[in-house]
Amino acid sequence: MRRVRYESRGGPLFAEEAPLPTPGPGELLVRAEAIGVTLPVVRKVTEAAEPVPLGGEIAGQVTAVGEGVTAFGTGDRVTGLCFGHGYAEFAVLHETMASPVPRDASAVDAVALVRSGLVALGALEAARPEPGEAALVTAAASGVGHLAVQLARTRGAGRVVGAVSDPGKADFVRRLGADHVISYGDASWGTPVDYVLDAVGGELLTRALHALVPEGRLVAYSSGGGAIQAYDLLVGAKSVIGFQTARIARGRPELYEQWREELWRLFTAGELRPAVHGEFALEDAAKAHAEIEGRSNLGKVVLIP
Repeated sequence: MRRVRYESRGGPLFAEEAPLPTPGPGELLVRAEAIGVTLPVVRKVTEAAEPVPLGGEIAGQVTAVGEGVTAFGTGDRVTGLCFGHGYAEFAVLHETMASPVPRDASAVDAVALVRSGLVALGALEAARPEPGEAALVTAAASGVGHLAVQLARTRGAGRVVGAVSDPGKADFVRRLGADHVISYGDASWGTPVDYVLDAVGGELLTRALHALVPEGRLVAYSSGGGAIQAYDLLVGAKSVIGFQTARIARGRPELYEQWREELWRLFTAGELRPAVHGEFALEDAAKAHAEIEGRSNLGKVVLIP
């Protein structure tokens, strides 16, 4: 089978022939039909001291199961998070990280919707939104952000503001349902909002915090880090909440599954529309990473084996 890997920090990425993996206890072997490209995986290539397997979101058909698997069988269509080599024609998923793909959804739909949607929906839940409140979503055109904009609207947001790195993304974000679109470098971010879902971090955290009304909530789910001055919290009685989907998946699997069902329900009802920026062959994984690094994507970037 073909898979993508790299041998030194920063790459380059290259495709190679590799042995077909064997599923262990509790694992599924999946013939991948679509693979999601995410910023955390891109950052592993550029920042990790040693090369690591390129894991991530995959969707496809189960071709073999390991000992003890009860939830899935060969022929089932699944999507899930792979912690090993996921940039490959075949990948191993643990059954606890897999979920079924509805008959009327494609593999591309699945990788564009489920993992990114779980992050977006989880971050929104962490903000404890009330109907009529105003929301601001940073990285609003990203794989997660473009779903967060739509989810905020489905949860009754009275006003949704999308924040983007490039004004050229504004029309795309408005079509998702945003009332207003701002750029990070704008002198003013407009009328303050009740909660912010922040996927950027770094220096943008301070601006995001200042965009809140008194007692507003900022949910930080970025892997980019960043720091906030305690005084900026005290003066407006504001809150910062950290969110990570892995903690929900490990500690509250029933909630994780509830969220997955909600995403598919909204998708089936036409209320949640995952957007795909581009589809790339495995051999073009470096080009896919460049789209993410350059912040040029409008929606999800996908590899097709």
